[in-house]
Parts: sequence; C-alpha cells; structure tokens
Amino acid sequence: MITNLKHTFLAFYLLLPCFHGQSQTFENLNWNTDESLEICTWNIEWFPGSGSFTVNYVSDILEGMHMDLYAIQEIDDTTAFKNMVNQLEDYDYIMMDGWFGGLVYVYNTQTIEVLDAYEIFSSSQYWQPLPRSPLVLRFLFQGEEVYAINNHFKCCGDNYINWSNDNDEEMRRLMASTLIEEYMSEELEGKRVILLGDLNDMIDEIAETNVFTPFLNDPEKYRFADQEIALGSSSDWSYPTWPSHLDHIMITDEMFSDFASATTLVETIKVENEMGGWNQYEDYVSDHRPVAMRIALTPLSSEVEVDADSDKSLVGVYDVLGRKCEYAPFKSLLYFYSDGSVVRRISSSESQPE
Repeated sequence: MITNLKHTFLAFYLLLPCFHGQSQTFENLNWNTDESLEICTWNIEWFPGSGSFTVNYVSDILEGMHMDLYAIQEIDDTTAFKNMVNQLEDYDYIMMDGWFGGLVYVYNTQTIEVLDAYEIFSSSQYWQPLPRSPLVLRFLFQGEEVYAINNHFKCCGDNYINWSNDNDEEMRRLMASTLIEEYMSEELEGKRVILLGDLNDMIDEIAETNVFTPFLNDPEKYRFADQEIALGSSSDWSYPTWPSHLDHIMITDEMFSDFASATTLVETIKVENEMGGWNQYEDYVSDHRPVAMRIALTPLSSEVEVDADSDKSLVGVYDVLGRKCEYAPFKSLLYFYSDGSVVRRISSSESQPE
C-alpha cells in the first residue's frame, strides 16, 4: 500500500508541469501598447520538445506577452504549431510550404496587416551560408509599411573566421550577413527593415572575428537595437547556458529617429521567472530567451538624400586570398575602390555590381 501511494505521488508530481502550463497566464510579461509596434524574436528549440507540455506553455507565453509580431525559429512539428496558433484569439501565422527550415511568423490580426511574405536565397547555391532561407514579411502597422526578415544562421564554430574555408561556421555566418546586407541595400533601399532571429554569434567581437561586419561597418545605415544587451551583463543574454547573446534585432536608418524616442524599449524577456526558474523553462520550453523591441513608428520623410560616394569607382576585384580575379556570382569577393575603401561582397547577380 505504501509503495503504491509513493507511485501515485510520483505520477502526480510528474504531471505538475502540464497542469501548471495549462493554468499559467504569464500576465506579468504583457508588452501590449496601443501606440507602439512590439516585435519579438524567439528560438523555441525544436517545438514541441516536450510535447503537450511545450504546446501549453508556448501558447500561454505568446498570449501573455501579447505582442504584435513574433519571429520564431526551430519549429519541428508544423501541424502541432498550426493547431496551437489556431486556438489563439486574434493571432495567425505565416509559414512557407514545401521545404521548411523551421521559420515562422505569428502576428496579431488586429494590429498587423500582412501585405506579402516570401523566402529569399532559397535555391541550392545558397544553402551553405543560409541553410534556412530567410523569411521576409512585408506588413502594415498603423498604416506604416515595414519589412521583417526572420533568420536562423548556422551554429557553432571556434570564434575565428577561416577566410580560405567556405565550410567554416563563422565564414558561413559572415557570408550570410553579406548576402542579406546586399539584398537589403539593393532591394529594400529606403524601406523600414527589421532584421531579426537566432543569428548564432556575438555582435560585440573584434572586427577580425565578427561575422556581422557587413552591417557594423555601415553604422549610418544599420543599428543593432540590442547592442546594450550584448555589451551588458551576461545575466540578460538570450542564451544563458553558454552564456552568450545570440538572438538579435537590427534596424535600418529609416527607423533611427523612432528608435531614439524615450518610449523605445529593447529587452531579453526572462520567461523563466514566471515558471519557477531556468530549469523548468529549459526543460519544457526552450534553451533561448525571447528578445523583444517596442518602437513607435512615425511617417517616413519623402526627402531623398544625395549619395556622397557617387563619384567612387571600382578599381579591382580580388578573391579572399588577395588574388585579382574575374567576377563570378555566388563567390566571396573583395571590391577595392578608388577612395581606398574595401568591401567584401557575395553577389547573386549575373553581371558584376559596380
């Protein structure tokens, strides 16, 4: 009788996470405002890692944070994810058909008007730098057009860029940054763009080992909204078990003035504090924390800026070993210009970009 009673208590204890997940509201995480766009990136670690426990928790967390837009990575069971979102009031999802890399958007249908959604760099020649094709969402928020680009870069590595090895993990992330920066420059110039996702690297490393130099080298055009988190205490980083800060939100210059507002907020959301601690969160939800931004959007100016570098000319093209070469698409190349500047690019165009 005593043994059976022990087994009964043990079974009840093991079921507690499920009961807790079903009853938890996560109201303390509420980010909702009427004035600002709330957008979040969240790797939820091969959803649903713990089956119905994970589904219940993630559903409650999404409702609790109550943001306008979630860019989510690592969806494994698409059917379970779709069924979960379909049960959420006022929310819908964007998920690509066919080959699937685990990237999804969940959006508030009352505040977000979806205009378009598509993948970029989805053909096989891009799979090495971008094993999961970036997912672009074009939407309206309070009448203002915004582009979001959801990403999940290649993981791992040794913190050094091996310039002569395209299989090197850091090299692959650098190539991914270069490709996406080129796409943003050529296709989304003058647009509000938010690049976000699990980018699997630190943004505060020195230039020689930093995979985000295509963005960091142009601070007049790009800004990591989570820079202060990256430079701050490790207790606020998005991946505590390493610890490291791998999940990022970057904005283009069209949003700089909005970002400067006192109402802007960028935070790592410590969901584990609502669940009794990190072990519970990691066991039943994810090994990554969400990273979120709140930003109020004002109408864009129609003024056109003059390009100060318009008289700059291309001197030569070189490979990563410094050898002068002919242009070829999909190759990592160094462009030397007449003003002494050097730009590393990976172009997809058939003819050489100037």
